[in-house]
Amino acid sequence: MAHWAMAHYGITIPFEGVTLADHERWFRRMADLGYADVWSAEVDGTDGFTPLALAAAWEPRLALGLAVAPVFTRGPGLLAMSIASLAEVAGERLTIGLGASSAPVVERWNGIPYSHPYARTRDVLTFVRRALAGERIDEAFETFTVKGFRLSRPVATPPRLLLGALRPRMLRLAGEAADGAVLNWLAPSDVGRCRAEVGPGKTIAARLFVLPTEDAETARAIGRRMISSYLTVPAYAEFHRWLGRAEALTPMWEAWAAGDRRRANEVIPDEVVDDLVIHGSYEACRARVREYLDAGVDAATLALVGVRDLDAALEGLAPRT
Repeated sequence: MAHWAMAHYGITIPFEGVTLADHERWFRRMADLGYADVWSAEVDGTDGFTPLALAAAWEPRLALGLAVAPVFTRGPGLLAMSIASLAEVAGERLTIGLGASSAPVVERWNGIPYSHPYARTRDVLTFVRRALAGERIDEAFETFTVKGFRLSRPVATPPRLLLGALRPRMLRLAGEAADGAVLNWLAPSDVGRCRAEVGPGKTIAARLFVLPTEDAETARAIGRRMISSYLTVPAYAEFHRWLGRAEALTPMWEAWAAGDRRRANEVIPDEVVDDLVIHGSYEACRARVREYLDAGVDAATLALVGVRDLDAALEGLAPRT
């Protein structure tokens, strides 16, 4: 499946402080404002599928994406069924990201060994693609065995399948075996390096953290806490070493390893925060998002942080034609 002909500009759902039952009017508001997509995640809040099922039913103008569904926390068959069920509602509007997630999510929160994440991701992607195509699968993969599975409700329009990818090997798998990659925690200047690994003609989606405030000190304080929470996870740390931020982030990693969380936040340079977290006026934030799109991101997904007036933020950040 080819990448989108036009760049997509979307929002991460669900919104903080808004129940799922109250999202219907927000989906309509986003479509009215010109947002192309809504993207869910699956970490420690809602599951990834329910918000998209509601969006699919309530607002047909929005495309839908999941970034990402962990490949460990559901069995292969159940994951294929969940995707097929959502595809039955959403049709060609749907994009599903599959990913290894992380040891904290998989092991600490779900009690599942986080073993061979690359192989598991590769095997689940292969299984899901074949299952959605209607195959009967009876096979021993490297990381699991499936005996005689076939979806009893065929998928009329299989979704685009992306891989959550951070380093060269997974990025190359996204280009070779999937329809593209989902990126996270990167600057516009990093996009080209990632796309070079994925290869041409593939979709690149990226979640972008946005703090729409002109109070730079507050934005950077929040951004530092987010960075120390995420980029100390081994997969993200290795990603940023590969991107060339080892010198800038080593003091944070050392302080974090020593258990000094306060020091870990203090030593993150302003330049790193400004690279990885979008902040400033609405106009400045939109311009920064445009940098990602110009750099080669096909689907820029804004994750709103610290927003008190949701309607004003949606309107202020909305794409301008």
